[in-house]
Amino acid sequence: MPPARDSEARRFLNDRLDWNLLRTFLVIGQEGSISRAAARLHLSQPAISQALRRLEEQLDSALVLRRGPRIALTPAGEDVMQIAAELYGTVSRLGPALEQPSEMVTGRIRLLSISRIQSRAYDDFLAQFHRDYPQVELEIEVLRSSDVISGLLQKTAAFGLSLCRTPQPRLEQRVMLEQRYAFFCGQRHRLFGRKNLSLADLQRENFVSFTSDQLGGNLSPLTVFRDQQGFTGRIVASSPSLDEILRLVGAGYGIGCLPEHIVAAENQANPLWRLPPWEGVSDVNVYLLWNREQKLTHAESVFLERFLQMLMTTDPAERF
Repeated sequence: MPPARDSEARRFLNDRLDWNLLRTFLVIGQEGSISRAAARLHLSQPAISQALRRLEEQLDSALVLRRGPRIALTPAGEDVMQIAAELYGTVSRLGPALEQPSEMVTGRIRLLSISRIQSRAYDDFLAQFHRDYPQVELEIEVLRSSDVISGLLQKTAAFGLSLCRTPQPRLEQRVMLEQRYAFFCGQRHRLFGRKNLSLADLQRENFVSFTSDQLGGNLSPLTVFRDQQGFTGRIVASSPSLDEILRLVGAGYGIGCLPEHIVAAENQANPLWRLPPWEGVSDVNVYLLWNREQKLTHAESVFLERFLQMLMTTDPAERF
């Protein structure tokens, strides 16, 4: 294309590119699926596909590769994804920037959470929210995942941070943390420090287990993995608390399946030994949840808007 026409095309693109198409593409990239993006944006799958096609036509570039129900980003798609995230972050700051200094957000927000949410992005979000809205009172109650979900369904709290293996029709959910679970043992266990281990070396070992690590529970993928691999060891200790699971594994009761990033942070004080399989056992996400039927107060609405902005503008791998 001659330089003059190329410049004209870029100016046309800058002036006419639809921000809604970029936002839709951002959600597609984050969800990795047309169907999941449609569910998140409350649109039909054909509408999402059409928006993607229009954006690709405007940019004259293929942005995704379709692999069955999932999609992968092309190199151009990766670039556009990064730019869209940066734009969203900039646009999201317009609201707070335009708020009148005299506007006071007050009230109380109740949040139900599983234990040991370890995330620097989450900590930074809470710190910034408190700086911006110091009159808002935040109450956080630590519960099991099943109780978090039950509380949200009963509308006893506005928000929850929880595992959620089966999507709940009445609850909205967004991925907050993508956790990889793997097997570990403590210093008092006979496998500690041993190298060149294989899965076969673990098959008869006893386990320390979460109480939700059972068929139908939020950590049932761990149960399924053990059954599929023919493990014959028994569960000798269990708890709903991650802190107690760490304690029991460290005490040598048995091997345990734990989030890798939590163990990495704990290892200096209470060393644990990584066991096969080296690629990990299962991915179990932590979600931000809320009841779509619950009417939110102004403070709760601001909290949700800010939380979603944080999730939209940070890569999941950078939230730990």
